[in-house]
Amino acid sequence: MEKYDQLLSEGRQALEEGDYSAALKLLQQAAKINEPSAELCLLLGESFAECDKPREARKALERGLELDPDSVDILYMLGDLLLESGLGEEALEQYQKILAIDDTEADAWVSLALVHFNRERFDQAEGACRRAVALEPDSVFALNALGDICFAQGQEDEALRCYLRALELDPEDAQIHLNLADYYYDSGDLNQAESFCRDAIELDPNLTFAWLTLGNLYLDQERDDEALDCFKKFLRYENDPASQQIRTEVAAMVEGLK
Repeated sequence: MEKYDQLLSEGRQALEEGDYSAALKLLQQAAKINEPSAELCLLLGESFAECDKPREARKALERGLELDPDSVDILYMLGDLLLESGLGEEALEQYQKILAIDDTEADAWVSLALVHFNRERFDQAEGACRRAVALEPDSVFALNALGDICFAQGQEDEALRCYLRALELDPEDAQIHLNLADYYYDSGDLNQAESFCRDAIELDPNLTFAWLTLGNLYLDQERDDEALDCFKKFLRYENDPASQQIRTEVAAMVEGLK
């Protein structure tokens, strides 16, 4: 048991330090020593997910829920894994289970909203997100999501209010800067859009869609060489299989700009 606890502790620490392959190895060793606990299943699920093994991650998390059906942490992780895998309705079930356990979980309301948003069920998305903001008015996660939902429905003023409040709360969040860049780009203020886009990239150079937005900005201004460089960086950094169609379109633009 002492060896098991040591491996569990070391695996947890490796996860916190971002050494996911080491964490996975340690946790798998722990699983061989003792029957997995819900906690071990959660850690294994996270390790598998970070090592790009979604099938194994799902199996570990579902095993964890067999051991502890009311584990909010496992339900969140499984829901997020399913959402990232394009299984929105299955993800929705996990978030609903969280809210059945505790309907004051603001992040679950936001995640629920994102599923509805991705399915273009905008009224349900907005309702769920506003519930989250009512619970946690200073939640950057909720404000960003509500901004996106309002923006998609043409509620520009409300979207801008949400984004600016989120920026005030967390000025180091690159995604907020990108959201504002997209907002100003859509409204035709290219100078503001470029400024926020550059801020986003400075904060997170791997934020792939910031490179795409900046490339489109440059293309609109006939700054073709700069646009080409941005599109190439988008293609270099963006590896999500779900983005294959946009990658194909950007690759075609790159060929046209050469």
